[in-house]
Amino acid sequence: MASWRLLTALTVLLLVTVALGTEDNGWSMTVQSEVRGIDGYPVVLPCTFNHPQHSQHSSLQVLWRRGHGQSAAVIYQCTSRPADPSCEPDPDQDQRYRLEGNPREHDLSLRINSATLQDNGRYYCRVEILGREHISFEDKMGTRLRVEAPPRILALLVEGSELLGYTALCQVQGSPLPDVQWFGPDHQLEASPLGPPAQGSPARYRTISELRDVAPGQQYICSASNPLGKEQATLFVLPPQPPLPVGGAPPHILLLLSVDLGAKVLLLVVMGVWMMPGGALQRLCCWTR
Repeated sequence: MASWRLLTALTVLLLVTVALGTEDNGWSMTVQSEVRGIDGYPVVLPCTFNHPQHSQHSSLQVLWRRGHGQSAAVIYQCTSRPADPSCEPDPDQDQRYRLEGNPREHDLSLRINSATLQDNGRYYCRVEILGREHISFEDKMGTRLRVEAPPRILALLVEGSELLGYTALCQVQGSPLPDVQWFGPDHQLEASPLGPPAQGSPARYRTISELRDVAPGQQYICSASNPLGKEQATLFVLPPQPPLPVGGAPPHILLLLSVDLGAKVLLLVVMGVWMMPGGALQRLCCWTR
């Protein structure tokens, strides 16, 4: 029984090895199964190939695509002419992508500038020989790009009312998904995640933690951490403001408005008296005395 299991395991291993050894009619292509990158930094996806010598003087077309099947999208495409060391990309090529290698030296490595969490996925490289005999060769295994990011606090706010109570919310982003903790003035507080993270990109790299029954006049710290780092933010919960009086503006504004209106009336009265004949003005002055 043990010998049979060993033979089965060797057979499976042999099949896997043949599948990874991408060769066909003198062609071979070598890629990495997985590449890791950091959010905001460039990353290179290695890809090299060998082909028959007779195709050295042919034009080469290089393609990189993301995904497989109907959801696949070509993200980079360039053409290398004979005796030209460069590979000319399409006019509408996204400048974030650049061929790091030289196709004439059998290197199709792709560089992605400023990688983001949305770049996570599986990538495939392909080379085509242009001419009378259109020959193409593509890696079947693909390279999985795993972009990681340190924690980043996206939002920190308070919801609720004085009647129903207040809840603090902390929205964070990162990969791996950060662990979120809350701290009061002198101790750690119990919090809970606001449901599981969504599966769609980029929502799957975000989570929300809530802290219930926060007290006005206090401060709270939201701390997010993962293997790449840690970030904190402090929330000050202000006491609720007193309600406005019925009728609109607060009393001090009404007072200012009334004083301003009285000043205008007094100014009009003085101007009217000044424009009256002299006798009238004298009578007012005497009456005033």
